[in-house]
This record gives sequence, C-alpha cells and structure tokens, in this order.
Amino acid sequence: MALGDSFTEGIGDPSPESPGGHRGWADRLAEELAAGHDDFAYANLAIRGRLLNQIVAEQVQPAIDLKPDLVTICAGGNDVIRPGGDPDRLAETMDGTIARLRETGATVVLFTGPDIGATPVLGSVRGRVAIYNENLRTVAMRHDAVIADMWALRELSNQQMWAPDRLHFSPMGHQTIAAMVLETLGVPHTLEPARVKELPPKNWRTARSEDLFWAREYLMPWVMRRVRRRSSGDGISPKRPDADPFFGKRMPQGSSEAAGAQTAGAGPAGQG
Repeated sequence: MALGDSFTEGIGDPSPESPGGHRGWADRLAEELAAGHDDFAYANLAIRGRLLNQIVAEQVQPAIDLKPDLVTICAGGNDVIRPGGDPDRLAETMDGTIARLRETGATVVLFTGPDIGATPVLGSVRGRVAIYNENLRTVAMRHDAVIADMWALRELSNQQMWAPDRLHFSPMGHQTIAAMVLETLGVPHTLEPARVKELPPKNWRTARSEDLFWAREYLMPWVMRRVRRRSSGDGISPKRPDADPFFGKRMPQGSSEAAGAQTAGAGPAGQG
C-alpha cells in the first residue's frame, strides 16, 4: 500500500504501460516484492500535488480499510517547500498518522526528504527539509516504523537522478530509490545499480539557456498554480485504488523502462 504525492505516484518516470502513464519507485518495488508470491496485491493511492492534510484525509482510512501488511508513506514535502511551511507542525500531524497505521499491525515505511541543497530554487528550503527529516526520525522511533532515508542516499545528488523539471526524479532516480527501500527492508532484489554517465562540461551559455528554458517551462507554471490556488492533482484519481494482483513479468531496467510487486498488503516487511 503506497500513500503520498507525485513522488509515489511516479511522476518523472513515464511509462505508457503503467496505470496513469507513470511507473515510479513504488511500482518498481511492488514488482520485486510480487516475484514468486501468487497472493501478492498492491495498491497505490498517491496523487500529485497533495499536501499532508489531504493525504491524511483522503488516503489513510482507505488504506487501513484494505488491511495491508506493508504501507509506505511519503508526505509533507509539498508543505515544507511552500512559504511558511512548518516542519514541527507537520511532524505532529505525521506522528498521529503513523500511530494510526501502526495500530493495524502493518509495517510502515516512512521517507525522509532528499538533500536538495544543490537544487535551484528548492535549495533555499534545505534547512526546513533537514528539520522535518529529524522530526520524522523521531516519529519513526516512537512508533517502530522503518525509515527509508533519501537524505542519506548521496547518489541522488547527481543531476541524472532528476527529471527535466528538476522537481521530480528521473527513471534512474526512481529505480535507485526502489533499490534503497528493498535493501532497507532486507529484501533481496534484481534491480541493478544505476549506471551514471559522465556528462561533458557545459559552458555558461548552455547552462544559462537551460536555466531559462526550465524557468519558462516548469518554474513559472508551478508558481502560477500556487498563485491561482490550483494543484497539478486537481481532477486526478489514484492510479491503483484497489489492492489487486501485480500482473506481468519484470520490465526492463533501463533509464526509460518499467518495473513492479506481496499486499504491499502482504509481506515480511509488508511496503509500497
């Protein structure tokens, strides 16, 4: 059972074969967990743009109703990067949420945010992300949840781990995160380590041109949605609302491929 926002929905990892057109780390994780388990089922309730309170209101009880063995939740990131985002207040909400999920007996995997220090624009809120992460570690300790530590995943500092919008992870980033979660859970897997290519250096004209393109194509639309109080998730439904079998064989692992999953609802560490 996977709960969250665009990160868990799989944005940045396009895949026409996947429900909703995106694959992502959760699908890749599910595919690995499903191998050799005919009774495995997987649901993904994540929707892009969702804030923490929306995730709690819309996803937590439906997840509990499905009686999962494994729940993953990554939430609060969209709140933290907004002006006035309070990592302490967010952690209080997350504390109650993790308590509810753990009361079901499910294993709960809780994500820290990545280190965004080198990311344009987002780098300015690095301190708030770090504080929120430390609060999340305390929440996980209080409720015996598992921490999937993206902050410590230094591979994510490579630009090839990020999608062109510089806000979401690329297919390579999603696969690297899926492998990290499996290793955190102690689950053997077949995901190959990312093969990062050495990129040629850019002159200032090229870098400037790319920055201007990014600002026009990605940053300004994001800002305008904030101004208009709209969300990229308006009108979007969960791509896997029910705990269904994860059909199909493992997909290729290249940078534009796809992959997938027990119920992340069934498993030794029960995640999604």
